[in-house]
Amino acid sequence: MSDSNPAARALPPAHDKRLFTPGPLTTSATVKQAMLTDLGSRDETFLAIVRDVRMRLLALYGLAQARGHECVLVQGSGTFAVESALGSIVPRDGKLLACVNGAYGERIAKMAAVYGIPCEVLRAREDALIDPRAVEAALARDRGLTHVALVHVETTSGVLNPMRAVGEVVHAAGRAYFVDAMSAFGALPIEFDAAHVDFLAASANKCLEGIPGLAFVLARRSALEQIEGRARTLALDLHAQWRGLEKDGQFRFTPPTHVVLALHRALLELELEGGVAGRERRYRANHARLRAGMERLGFRAYVPAQHSGPIISTFLYPAHPRFDFQDFYRRLSARGFLIYPGKLTQAECFRLGNIGRLFESDMDALLTAIPPVLAEMGVELS
Repeated sequence: MSDSNPAARALPPAHDKRLFTPGPLTTSATVKQAMLTDLGSRDETFLAIVRDVRMRLLALYGLAQARGHECVLVQGSGTFAVESALGSIVPRDGKLLACVNGAYGERIAKMAAVYGIPCEVLRAREDALIDPRAVEAALARDRGLTHVALVHVETTSGVLNPMRAVGEVVHAAGRAYFVDAMSAFGALPIEFDAAHVDFLAASANKCLEGIPGLAFVLARRSALEQIEGRARTLALDLHAQWRGLEKDGQFRFTPPTHVVLALHRALLELELEGGVAGRERRYRANHARLRAGMERLGFRAYVPAQHSGPIISTFLYPAHPRFDFQDFYRRLSARGFLIYPGKLTQAECFRLGNIGRLFESDMDALLTAIPPVLAEMGVELS
């Protein structure tokens, strides 16, 4: 019997495009498959997976509840975890120093403004590192500053900021330290204790190779215990979220069950790849192949190699009059490659990510696709 409801009819099989983006990312078939199970949010099987996810996220960097660390899961994208932290950790009489060298640092400053948190912004160029000496000077100049926020890898450009050096300065000055590690967690070394990090936010859908919809904050328990009652929202109250997970293993509000299952599978696959070190090797190989290949084609990287992390690269628009990014994007998309527009305020550019379930062969495939696209556009690069 035919089905008269078009929405109920079977759709043709989808063909995944390769995502050269900062997230969402290309994911493995097995991570996708993990979402095919329906579990209740109070089901014992699900609660056991939630516990395991929390412990595995800590263990990636040698952290553990037994050593005074906690992992708090937060529903939503990475930005939700950043906002949960910022809106919960700074007291009413506190003041934030936001270190900004890109759009995600600017977003932190905007969050502070929305919540009415006094905030001083320490800016650097979008192709330059945050200078720990400038942080030190700002903290010495204003004793009212209580917290410092830094983006580890600024996804705007790919700049890898000196997380540990900044943390040492913050600790020496007796302030609290928050790190946005969205584009680093799971693939780059993070010296949580050596950098004196108090709170660190990341998400499931970047270097962990899960899917969007779940984020988390790693914290020192001693710091987490001090923030009770500080939150400026109900749903994003970091302390209350932690207490809820500790009380009965449940989220306070409906959790993204399928996303949690996908992350659990992704964490198992990260372990099979050799953990953080193994994933870093693949991403560094991808990055080196992609950056060198783009430069051979005539594109110019915006960030100097010595300041760039191995996660994402930003390339300036060619000066050729026929180059149009939207046309370039559409033609590559038609060939199965998705790239990303730029977010810089100081230059016209686009971004190429090399993370997710991608390998050097995928870098080569993109590099092979670009010359005929440029030829179709009538763009010649020297």
